Amino acid sequence: MEKLKIYFIVFISFLLIFPQTLFAQKTKTLPKPIQSADLLIVGGTVVTMDKERRVIENGAVFVSKGKIAAVGTTDELTKKYPAKQTINAQGKVVIPGLVNTHTHVPMTLFRGIADDLDLQEWLTKYIFPAEAKNVNEAFVRAGTRLGLAEFIRGGTTTFCDMYYFEDAIADETAKAGVRAVLGETLIDFPAPDNKTFDEALVYTEKFVKKWQGHSLIIPAVAPHAPYTVSEEHLLKTRALSDRLNAPLVIHLAEAETETAFIQQKHKGMRPIEYVEKIGFLSDKTIAAHVVQANEAELEILKRRGVGIAHNPQSNMKLAAGVAPVPMMLAKDMRLGLGTDGAASNNDLSLWEEMDTAAKLHKVFSKDPKVVSAEQAFMMATIGGARALHLENLIGSLEVGKRADIVIVDFDNLNQTPSYNIYSSLVYATKSGNVRHVVIDGRIVMRDKRLLTLDENGIKKDANLYRQKIINSLSNN
Repeated sequence: MEKLKIYFIVFISFLLIFPQTLFAQKTKTLPKPIQSADLLIVGGTVVTMDKERRVIENGAVFVSKGKIAAVGTTDELTKKYPAKQTINAQGKVVIPGLVNTHTHVPMTLFRGIADDLDLQEWLTKYIFPAEAKNVNEAFVRAGTRLGLAEFIRGGTTTFCDMYYFEDAIADETAKAGVRAVLGETLIDFPAPDNKTFDEALVYTEKFVKKWQGHSLIIPAVAPHAPYTVSEEHLLKTRALSDRLNAPLVIHLAEAETETAFIQQKHKGMRPIEYVEKIGFLSDKTIAAHVVQANEAELEILKRRGVGIAHNPQSNMKLAAGVAPVPMMLAKDMRLGLGTDGAASNNDLSLWEEMDTAAKLHKVFSKDPKVVSAEQAFMMATIGGARALHLENLIGSLEVGKRADIVIVDFDNLNQTPSYNIYSSLVYATKSGNVRHVVIDGRIVMRDKRLLTLDENGIKKDANLYRQKIINSLSNN
């Protein structure tokens, strides 16, 4: 009888526990709910630019809520994720959006205004007078729209700018759906938007506060250069950058004339030594050009976490010199590519900058192995993101990053045949080969058609300014 009671208790316990165990097991094995993709890009060769530099054949990228939610093979992702929109990238290459680390975007309206001159003559005799007579908010908006259209057509999804009326540039950039670090220029002589440095400082603070937190616009403080901004004013811009936690953009060590000027004025110190001594540099600084730099000065920039914008074509055209890029790469510095403004380039194509950067440093160093195609492509993508201190946000196709994606046609005559993906991208591909552009998960160009900008209207507006600018210079 006692044994019977024990069996009964065991049996009842089994009945009570077993269903819970079954339920628990079933819960563990239930499949995860299937997410719906806002956009699924399938069938292309995906060049991720992640740490492993994965290149995925027949790859796919899954985009949800403006972010990259998955990167893998087409077979894998199409089974997991139904899509609201799909782009078939078969026969094409899917890359991270290109990052242009140094521009003056409204200066597209000065394209070709003065060529074949040295930097100081170009600036003082042509650019500064042309700006004084022509630049206003309407000019800036028209030039910005022209530059934005060129950026998108060429696969540039992020740019770093420094100019005047930067609030208007931010407005036009946000409307076009493009990502940007935008620096209001502060300079020690009357500018088109602010006639004194103090006025510019007030404007800049308002501008930064207005745009901080925007999904696409990162406002910045942009003192022009060590030779156009006094020590006192440089330190005021650094203090403003610190107080507002905003990027600090500057031209630095751009040419021999700058070095000579700083040495004469500051007891033999070179530009990088000078800005380091006065306490200007920070880990939010983005320095354009950095041509006049020795190894000790590069160590200063690396230690401070300064981003560097290398502008090979602009530097060549103005005979400003050749930046020590192989040494920067060897030191794993925050190094990206920039076009500079269209007045000194004369286009905004990062494809040309990649090609030029690789070839320039080979011939200059007399070593064909320096600056490989992969390194040049790195500088235009994840390297540019690092230069802008945005590597956690953009620059590679990785889960969690913003969905800035470019799809490139790869069956054009100039790309056929293709043996090495980086070689074809850097040495053969041109802006005209870009097919689709996605920024922050939004398609801004589809099948080479701009979706956020009126191309014909932009060209018409730009050509209206041409005669005004010619007339202003003839009266100089």
